[in-house]
Amino acid sequence: MGQFGVGQGIARVEDQRLLTGHGRYTDDAHAPGAARMYVLRSPHAHAGIARLDTSAARQAPGVLAVYTSAELDAAGIGDIPCLTPVKGQDGQPPAMPTHPVLARGRVRHVGDPVAAVVAETEEAAREAAELIEVEYDELPHVVDTEGALDPDAPRIWDEAPGNLCVDWGIGDEDATRKALESAAHVTRLKLVNNRVVVNSMEPRNAIGDYDADSGVWTLTTGSQGVHGLRNQLAEHIFKVDPERIQVMTPDVGGGFGMKIFLYGEQVLVMHAAHELGRQVAWTGERTECFQSDNQGRDHVTEAALALDADGRITGLHIDTIANLGAYLSNFGIYVATSAGARMYPGVYDIPALFGRTRCVFTNTVAVDAYRGAGRPEAAYLIERLIDAAAHELGLAPAELRRRNFIRPEQMPYETRTGMTYDSGDFARLQDTALDYAEAAGLDRRKAEARRRGKLRGLGHASYIECCAGIGEEEARFRLEPDGTVALFVGTQTNGQGHATAYAQLIADRLGLSPEQIVLHQGSTRELGFGKGTGGSRSLLMGGGATVAATDKAVERMKQLAGFLLEAAPADLEFDAGVFTVAGTDKQVTLAEVARAMGRDDLPDDLKGGVDETARYKAPPLTYPNGCHVCELDIDEATGEVEIVRYTIVDDAGTIVNPLMLAGQVHGGTAQGIGQALYEHTVYEADSGQLVTATFMDYTMPRADDIPGFNVHFVEDIPCATNPMGIKGAGEAGAIGAPPAVINAIVDALQPYGVCHIDMPATTERIWQAMQSGTMAEAAE
Repeated sequence: MGQFGVGQGIARVEDQRLLTGHGRYTDDAHAPGAARMYVLRSPHAHAGIARLDTSAARQAPGVLAVYTSAELDAAGIGDIPCLTPVKGQDGQPPAMPTHPVLARGRVRHVGDPVAAVVAETEEAAREAAELIEVEYDELPHVVDTEGALDPDAPRIWDEAPGNLCVDWGIGDEDATRKALESAAHVTRLKLVNNRVVVNSMEPRNAIGDYDADSGVWTLTTGSQGVHGLRNQLAEHIFKVDPERIQVMTPDVGGGFGMKIFLYGEQVLVMHAAHELGRQVAWTGERTECFQSDNQGRDHVTEAALALDADGRITGLHIDTIANLGAYLSNFGIYVATSAGARMYPGVYDIPALFGRTRCVFTNTVAVDAYRGAGRPEAAYLIERLIDAAAHELGLAPAELRRRNFIRPEQMPYETRTGMTYDSGDFARLQDTALDYAEAAGLDRRKAEARRRGKLRGLGHASYIECCAGIGEEEARFRLEPDGTVALFVGTQTNGQGHATAYAQLIADRLGLSPEQIVLHQGSTRELGFGKGTGGSRSLLMGGGATVAATDKAVERMKQLAGFLLEAAPADLEFDAGVFTVAGTDKQVTLAEVARAMGRDDLPDDLKGGVDETARYKAPPLTYPNGCHVCELDIDEATGEVEIVRYTIVDDAGTIVNPLMLAGQVHGGTAQGIGQALYEHTVYEADSGQLVTATFMDYTMPRADDIPGFNVHFVEDIPCATNPMGIKGAGEAGAIGAPPAVINAIVDALQPYGVCHIDMPATTERIWQAMQSGTMAEAAE
């Protein structure tokens, strides 16, 4: 391990460019004079479109075109696809209604796009949109997750009776029922995993171009992977050869899952560019993004945990209603079912398990992957159940967990959901985290806090997630004449630091500094294949492809070095950027090889430089895991929460850059705290309006809401199923934080008899819970 290699906490090479204003985002990429698009959206949650008159808008100053579903249908524009048609328990496919680019005949949520206006300026497009006359026949709506299945609930889609998309299951229902019937104790809990709005720093955006000579569309857009968008656009939308679609993604200001998917605005700017013969650009406004970006979570779950007389888990039964919104996003069904449910057992040895998920349609924005994509929901469920069971049994939560952890000697361990954990020492991580958190001194700190009018609570949560091993990934290594390397990888950074991580994987091997390795991402022109960024897959999959391409490049460079040294490539040794003839002092550097690539006297088979591409096939999934410990105070007079200490111990396998890893954990934990305490997406029942559609109404965590984190990494448990030992960690913080925070709040509220509180545990909700507890005590 050298100065810049794996394990070194070097500063990110991209930060100088980004922090000095030299980043290039989609909104920086449009040409001067580009036409601008504005999207007219529905003010109603559910309504038929009785009349849609765009004639006045078409005549408005500066207007170039107006589009409705009629124009798109006439042009043969396809609908946005659902790419994961997960079957139900009965083996039948899900209800899969259409997802039109613009509303076709009916709107199904507030913000549903109805028409698009393209004009010379954004102001002209907006003013013209106000001239569009739409007559709506309002229809009954349902925005409540549980309420969608009410027999009297209005039906959103004809092809989905009862608003049910699919009734899905995992595990052994009979064995789980028997475990519950014979249990010495059963803990039952109903909980809500609240819906969140992603709110990336950079809003969604899209720029469309069309080259009439070549017949090629170009979409420039903030995304988490250009190749997936290209394939959808070619196959499902424009129905053309993929070579006629190019997708470009420059710098991206945050994605968190939401920017993986295809959106109607991306289709519209491309279609308009084709029709008008000029560039068309769109950038979402913040409220617009609240009403149109795919949202996250939104589950209501009833669960039962069976235990024997010794406090060992014998069964787990889960019944979840998962809200998909009004339309099926690309991966919405999968995220609501298999993506999370596979991790229901968490880190526990559970012999019988059954999970049922009913996915429902409501008159709300579509729901899809949000940081963790189902795994945070699963971890929250099992960790709240474990804490509730411990309190009911009179056991310390740590002790109940310790009795049920999967032990290292059981690895590899196959769960009842079909996952095979390769490694992990969950009891050790819990005990280490509690030691760092000084949990043994909690009673003293509780007493001291009570004297100040505060309720002190400590909660912890052990988590595990599955990630990384998804599909294949491709990398291309090109040696430049100046001795630097151009590296092309099919993943897509959204701020994670890919340029640094990939450079570290090859810097020492090549005898270069990370600054000499230049990462290229986000272009279907430069690399023909890629699976993008999601599921904490980039370091393992993109890194694996990078290493493979580098190995091929070294072999190619050996051939060039052999020519220069007049030696057979097989006789050369390579180390730290130097090629040496074995057993001699004859050598040539990588830089000299690079300069030689342009020599006229090279044999024909050595001409063309060093440009190697490799694919890395997915190994088995990896299983990052860890323990979060949250200690907080609740003001007894107001219910206000202050997190006073937060400790994290993570097992992420082999660590490439501990500094960047800590940053990933910090960011994910902040998002998890946001969901636990602040973020709440509210659709008003009577009107169906999204009443939290601005930052005035939707609370985002601020810097002073987030504590300092005491983060530690366990580095001696590498993943056993990939050669690098990497497990991944991009979503870990968002998985461990919500249950740890809620467990701490419930612990603090024990004097009031509070057994559970749903997220977000706002000051008002906590205060109300305390008042209810006080009244219950008085009644006794």
